[in-house]
Amino acid sequence: MKLSTKGRYGVRAMFELALQSGEGAIPLKNIAQREHISEKYLEHLFASLKKAGLINSVRGAQGGYRLARPAAEITLGDIIRVLEGPVAPTDCVIDESSGEKCERSAECVMRNIWCRVRDGINGILDGITLEEIVEEQRKLQGEGYMYYI
Repeated sequence: MKLSTKGRYGVRAMFELALQSGEGAIPLKNIAQREHISEKYLEHLFASLKKAGLINSVRGAQGGYRLARPAAEITLGDIIRVLEGPVAPTDCVIDESSGEKCERSAECVMRNIWCRVRDGINGILDGITLEEIVEEQRKLQGEGYMYYI
């Protein structure tokens, strides 16, 4: 299973918003420059993220985008499912409530394996928040630590 550029770039852009959280609305141009992503492509991604309620837009000279909820409440799973759709290794385990099942699902041992893979991936993605990623970045950069010699 491999994420497309939509998922990867969307996570990077959301990370950038989380990193600059508290600084007001961040212009799309700034995010595009910092993350080396086309501004036009980000517009497309942000339309989906806004529709899903993950970000808000602010119009005007001081306009831009900001997270709609605290970074601690937005997971990688939230972002990826908005941009990529359901995370599942096969079609037969995308949505068990949809009623669509393979004609072999009753006797298919692999379906149980694919369900476990799906649940494992979703569990990991839903267990990582933007806030955690920001904290990891700050640790890597050494923010918050002052060393004097």
